[in-house]
Amino acid sequence: MMNLRSFLKKLLDKKRISFLEYLEEHRGYSDLTIKSYDSSIREALEYIEILEEKEQTIFDLMPLRIYISELNSKTISKKLSAIRSFRTYLNENGMNIILKSDDSVKTAKTLPKPISHKYIIEALKESNLEEKLVVTMLYTLGLRVSELSSLKIEDISEEWIRVLGKGQKHRDIPLLASTKLLIDEYLSTITINKFLFEKKGEKLSENSLRYTVNKVFKGVSLKVSPHQLRHSYATALLNSGAPIVDVSELLGHASMATTQIYTKLGSALKQQNYHKAHPLSKVSG
Repeated sequence: MMNLRSFLKKLLDKKRISFLEYLEEHRGYSDLTIKSYDSSIREALEYIEILEEKEQTIFDLMPLRIYISELNSKTISKKLSAIRSFRTYLNENGMNIILKSDDSVKTAKTLPKPISHKYIIEALKESNLEEKLVVTMLYTLGLRVSELSSLKIEDISEEWIRVLGKGQKHRDIPLLASTKLLIDEYLSTITINKFLFEKKGEKLSENSLRYTVNKVFKGVSLKVSPHQLRHSYATALLNSGAPIVDVSELLGHASMATTQIYTKLGSALKQQNYHKAHPLSKVSG
């Protein structure tokens, strides 16, 4: 039995490498996401109990779940999701894997607060041209930082940009005239190559873009991430009456359920603003 278990673990380790290559080549996952999957699967293979029963391989997740039980629910959910995806891949490639002790972990669906438009404008006043363009692109187009990093100049037209998003899927996003003017101004100051943002002939890294955003908002004593600017874009559109189906498409969401989180956030903000603004809100009794 020990020999069989040892054989299975070696086989699964080889399959793990194939699975990570599949995520990169066919699903278009980022390096960071692939590293996260790899870490979760390695950890799982170390702790799960592997059993063979009636031509089925059973992964008993209970030892793993006990080991990771002190982590927050979102982290646990991500780790289990990686194992489920790996199981699906194995089953699609000739194995018959059953997961045991695989109850879902409920996680609160929350988002970082969007940044007020006035703070964004204030932060941009002291920014240089490149910094201003980075923030403006994220805020007026709702891009993921990975999408901005990979944005090619050839994919920018007068009124649209074409973005390569998750799963190697393209989507077209309307380009504001003011944003296009800022792009043209920026391009007039650099040697035009392949990507909008480059350094030494290579696309500017996601971390460099994050640093730029952080630096811009540090000037107004705020800590802001590129993802918060994407949230600000989505919330502004929904609060102004844009149909959720359109916003979902603009954001590149695979499921409209993801976009619905923004509608809840928008409703909460509307209620908060109403209570602040209405004259009767300050009248007690």
